[in-house]
Amino acid sequence: MKIAVSGKGGVGKTFIAGGLAKGFASRGLKTIAIDADSSPNLAMTLGLKAEEARKILPITENKELVDSKTSTGYSGVYRLSFTVDDIVKQYSVPTPLGVNLIVMGTVQSMGAGCMCAPNAVVRALLRHLIVEVNEAVVMDLEAGVEHIGRATARQVDALLIVADSNLKSLEIAKHIYDMATVAGMKKLYLIGNRVMNDTQKEAIQNFAEKNGLPLLEFVPFDQHVIDADMRGETPLLHTEILSVQTIDNICETLIQKLKVP
Repeated sequence: MKIAVSGKGGVGKTFIAGGLAKGFASRGLKTIAIDADSSPNLAMTLGLKAEEARKILPITENKELVDSKTSTGYSGVYRLSFTVDDIVKQYSVPTPLGVNLIVMGTVQSMGAGCMCAPNAVVRALLRHLIVEVNEAVVMDLEAGVEHIGRATARQVDALLIVADSNLKSLEIAKHIYDMATVAGMKKLYLIGNRVMNDTQKEAIQNFAEKNGLPLLEFVPFDQHVIDADMRGETPLLHTEILSVQTIDNICETLIQKLKVP
């Protein structure tokens, strides 16, 4: 099962992605989480301490790794064909929540775009993880719409678009939905996050119905999540938190919708 999580910056997509990865792992699925955000912080959401997270070198910044895969010995000329299965084994980081994490760094595009060596490695690794690896993969995409391409994106089983009740985030969600539809993605779902009251819930629901966005679930706002983040702790360890429970339920819903055995 391959799930990508997208949305406007600041709507809580990393919290959703981390919760999904934890939920799949707790159900016995071998799970890889990919942090493809240009400002990566999925590590702490998955239970690593701040100092541990800071030590993780993103794939795009690992010059030795990139050179080992792409260098031909000639300046400005590099290989486009290489294996990446060893990267998963050597550069994924185990987390306290039972999820292996790979920090990609900035992804220019999932399918096309910049042909520089680091992004060639990233594209090959994404293709390998999404197409070839027989594990659950949860990818926290970069905020915005630039990551929706026409190649690897089609291989994702579902794209979850996270938004809150702010009209700006809902408009970005619609833009992502429209682009993903054009890119050939079939399973697209909106998640309303940080919902504080019925008014916000209705705003998200009305927007979704008006614009044809399939609404998957509402995740309630919870001050305990904010408090845990302020302490540098992952809220995902606190299973009594309603929002954490809701995300776990989303895992079950996705398993049923995608018919995962």
